[in-house]
Amino acid sequence: MVKSWQLIAGAAVAGLALSVAAVAAAGPWDSGQRKAERDRAASWGLTGGADHGRGPGSGLLPQAAPSAPGVLGAIGPGVPQGQAAVPAASGKLAAALKPLLADPALGTVRTASVVDTATGQVLYESGARDAMTPASTVKIVTAAAALSALGPEHRIRTTVVPGAAPGQIVLVGGGDPSLTAKKKRPAGSGGSLVALAADTAQALKAAGTDTVTLGYDDSLYTGPARHPIGVNPNIALVTALMADEGRPDDSTSGPVDRTEDPSKDAARAFRTLLTERGIKVTGEPAEAKAAAGAGASAQPLATTLSTPVAGLVERMLTNSDNDIAEALARQTALASGQPASFEGAEKAVAAKLAALGVDSPGSRFADGSGLSRADKVSAGLLTGLLAKAADPQRPELRPVLTGLPVAGFTGTLRGRNAGTSPAAGLLRAKTGTLTGVNSLSGTVVDSSGRLLAFAFLTANAPGPEGAEKALDKLAAAVAATS
Repeated sequence: MVKSWQLIAGAAVAGLALSVAAVAAAGPWDSGQRKAERDRAASWGLTGGADHGRGPGSGLLPQAAPSAPGVLGAIGPGVPQGQAAVPAASGKLAAALKPLLADPALGTVRTASVVDTATGQVLYESGARDAMTPASTVKIVTAAAALSALGPEHRIRTTVVPGAAPGQIVLVGGGDPSLTAKKKRPAGSGGSLVALAADTAQALKAAGTDTVTLGYDDSLYTGPARHPIGVNPNIALVTALMADEGRPDDSTSGPVDRTEDPSKDAARAFRTLLTERGIKVTGEPAEAKAAAGAGASAQPLATTLSTPVAGLVERMLTNSDNDIAEALARQTALASGQPASFEGAEKAVAAKLAALGVDSPGSRFADGSGLSRADKVSAGLLTGLLAKAADPQRPELRPVLTGLPVAGFTGTLRGRNAGTSPAAGLLRAKTGTLTGVNSLSGTVVDSSGRLLAFAFLTANAPGPEGAEKALDKLAAAVAATS
């Protein structure tokens, strides 16, 4: 006899499959998430502009379209009391998880936490307060801190302002990780150098100018631009001005060698776009500052805006995008009055967690991406943040959940817990992998229909493949145990 929860789960998976197929055409930035052309259109005016016909000097920002509900939005803490099913019994869950945690493939250190997001009840824990190297699961922390500091609808500006020298304009980076120089706009893109060049050319011609010199300003970020791990195809230099994540090819995610000077390369791309629009740019782009009085409060010649922070968070989590993670960490620092550096971001993120009321003893946030082995978080911290994100009183944190890859369907979980797995379509989770470090943290709908948050952090695994399979079994057990 088919149980009612199985029918519900089957319907959820079928609906998710249809939604994934429909959104797939929008491109890899969404990867099954519910952001679509409504949000992206806010950065792509009909004339290539980013201010959507509101006129110079209006000072108004375009409004992001509201996000549609998540695929499993009706399950979990939003269900009225008295109508929700009983959560998985902790005794049965412990009996299912303990032998799986003992799998040697997980390494010599394993910690775990499973929490009912509706009630906050701890259903299972093992070493849940032990600080571990989380790898990319620290992006959950980065996401929560950025959303808390900036809000989900915040957009990052890239502007063009008059320069200090006569006849000079300056391209000023605001740290937009979605900025692109591509004429064929990538799905989910935000800031556009193409749009910015069109608006800049129009403003210059209106002022009777057709020849300029071009400067660029990437001074918003401070400290080392190179991540402490050194040159690595998984991350570009962390600068306030960069187009297409410093990628020299058409890729939008995954490892690839990056440009050695992303700021100058972005300025060069902008120079080419201006030239194509009838503006003569003399000389090479060079570092420069805005003219006196053309500071943050002055009206720029042109502006382009990033994808809303909610969309940046979703792309970061779905694709495990390290460049977006480091940019969001610095934006969190700026919003918190800290220097936009690795050190400033660490202080800002820690402060935001404290403000959210999440206990983080022994934690360290050495970077926003999880590439640093100096990062330390506990399984309990991660489930605590996921429970906060599921809280109806914290709608600004909801993209932490909706951005998580869906098992068997999207992002870094596309090929994991797929097919006939009891977790397929019902599990959303952030993966984490460094040599000897493997982790998995997210949410899953259990067999009684409740939304549970889980985190499994491990160390000293003999190999990534065995560890990933063991982690997937743990997550599937949470989904299947009632």
